[in-house]
Amino acid sequence: MLVASREKNRFRDDVFSNFHTYLRPGDCLVLNNTRVFPARLHGRRNTGSGAQVEVFLLRALDEDETTWNVLVRPGKRLKTGDHIVLDGDLAAEVISHGDHGERVIRFAGQEKIGDALARIAETPLPPYIRRKPGPTDVERYQTVFAQKKGSVAAPTAGLHFTPKMLDNCRAAGAAIAYVTLHVGLGTFAPLRKQNLNEVRLHEEYFEIAERDAEVMRRATRLFCVGTTSVRTVETAFLRGGLQAMQGHTNVFIYPGFHFRGTGGLLTNFHLPESSLIMLVAAFAGRDLTLAAYRHAVAQRYRFFSYGDCMLIE
Repeated sequence: MLVASREKNRFRDDVFSNFHTYLRPGDCLVLNNTRVFPARLHGRRNTGSGAQVEVFLLRALDEDETTWNVLVRPGKRLKTGDHIVLDGDLAAEVISHGDHGERVIRFAGQEKIGDALARIAETPLPPYIRRKPGPTDVERYQTVFAQKKGSVAAPTAGLHFTPKMLDNCRAAGAAIAYVTLHVGLGTFAPLRKQNLNEVRLHEEYFEIAERDAEVMRRATRLFCVGTTSVRTVETAFLRGGLQAMQGHTNVFIYPGFHFRGTGGLLTNFHLPESSLIMLVAAFAGRDLTLAAYRHAVAQRYRFFSYGDCMLIE
C-alpha cells in the first residue's frame, strides 16, 4: 500500500494490514456494497456463417430482464435486426445502437430470461485475466460486503478488505456506512475527448439509504473506499447533501473539482487517460499523483483489479 499525504505533499510505502492505523475516532469508512453479476455471454450470429459473438451485459432496461444495454464483440458486424443464438432456445435481437458501440438487445426464449442468464452467463473477469472464469470466481470477484446485485466489475479497492480488517477499522473508532453504485461503462470506459469539459460519462445507478446517510452525517471525516464511493458521496452533495436518495449519476471528477464530502480515499492503481486516474489526480493533486505513480512503477506495485492500493489522506 502506497500512502500519500496531501498536507505534507509526500508519500511512503506501507502494507494494507496497517490500513486501520490511518483511521481515527470520528471517521466513517464509506464502502460500496454493489455485487457483481454474471455478465459475459457467448453465442453466434444467426446467419450462414454462424460467427462467434460475445455479449457483455451492462444494464437491464426493464424489470423482467428481457431488454438490456450491452457491448458486443465483434461489434461492427452486428446491425440492428440481427439475431444472436445463445443457448438452447435462448436468442437475442439487436434493436438499436448506442453512441459508443453499445447495443440494446431483446432476449427471447421459453425459460424465464433472468434464470437463463444466471445459468449460462460467466463472471466478467477483467480482460487481462486470460483464463476462463471458474465456479470460485463467482465469490472471489466480490467484496466481503457485497450485497446488491448490479455491477459488471467489482469495486476493486474493496477487494482488499476481510471481516477482520473491518473489525480493526471499527476498533480504531471508525464507523462504517454503505452506499451502492453499480459499476458499468461509466467507470471503465476510456476518455474520448481531449477537452475534459466535453466529457460525458455513461450514467450508473446509485443509492444511499437513510440509515447510512445518518452515519455519514455524524462523521468528522468520510474515508471513501474506491472511486465509486467517492462519486456516490460527491453526487449526493451536488444534489443537496447526505440524505436518502437513488437515481443515476454521470458525474465526472477531474482536476479542479471541489470535493464537498470526501476526506480520505483508498483506491487501486489505474490506467492513464481514464476517468479513474483523473479522479485520483483531482483529490491528491496532479503533481503528487504523478510522482506517486512513478514511484509505484519503479517499486513494481501491481496495478488493476487484483493489484495493490494507494491510500490518500
